Amino acid sequence: MAVLGAGPAGLAGAVSAAELSLSVALLDSAGQPGGQYYRHPPPAARATRPEALHHDWQVFADLRDRLAPSGVTRLFGHDVWTITRAAKDDWTVHALTDEDDSNCHTEQGRRPVTVRARAILLATGSYERHLPFPGWTLPGVVGAGGAQAMLKSGLVLPGRRVVVAGSGPLLLAVAASLTSAGAEVPELIEASGYLGYARRPDVLAAQPQKLTEAVRHGAALLRHGVRLRTRHAVTEAHGTDRVESVTVTRLDRDWRPVPGTGRRIACDALAVGHGLIPQIDLATGLG
Repeated sequence: MAVLGAGPAGLAGAVSAAELSLSVALLDSAGQPGGQYYRHPPPAARATRPEALHHDWQVFADLRDRLAPSGVTRLFGHDVWTITRAAKDDWTVHALTDEDDSNCHTEQGRRPVTVRARAILLATGSYERHLPFPGWTLPGVVGAGGAQAMLKSGLVLPGRRVVVAGSGPLLLAVAASLTSAGAEVPELIEASGYLGYARRPDVLAAQPQKLTEAVRHGAALLRHGVRLRTRHAVTEAHGTDRVESVTVTRLDRDWRPVPGTGRRIACDALAVGHGLIPQIDLATGLG
């Protein structure tokens, strides 16, 4: 069995399969497990408590501890670019790696690797959804998840005064992480609202830990004086060499900017995102 992706889902699938006595190969482009979610700063950063930048770190720690003695073949640093199928139970995973093998390198200096498997588990995660607006290519404008990735893997902030904007529950976590790391977040700009969650108490009841997380993030934002504005959006970023301010405009129920409601907020960074999109390239390639 080949598991593609070593994030939380891939790790859980790989160790569960191995504990059921299957032979498992785990492939990921990163050099260590954790995926986009559980990122690790490099050793040179000398981070003493990288787990402080994550919630549910113990979930990852438990999976990592189960992986160590599991017998799973760990192929980290392997970029999977396609999968082919010769027969019903005969899959071939094609990847490229930087692992040294002087006898077999491509022109780009990377070595091709193939893995044969009777079953494939796709755990390829997701990426951020970005919606363009005037000024969105200015330096200092980053994805909301990208800002969190910079903090988790590089221990750096995208700026000192960061506006967080877009839509979705990820924004709460990003703003809370940035403020806890020392950034000033003057406002969190949410294009939608939160009343929709209140109309679905069954969903909240099924995921009580998510409600607890939201309360914890909300308390952190209150503690740091972050102002939450719903039904608003960043409609323009301003600056020359990098972002210097953003225009925030009220939205109607169809997410259309309401004329005459724009105002500027000074900042040196903007973290903006509108949720996540499943990364289905490999699945699409398989039809």
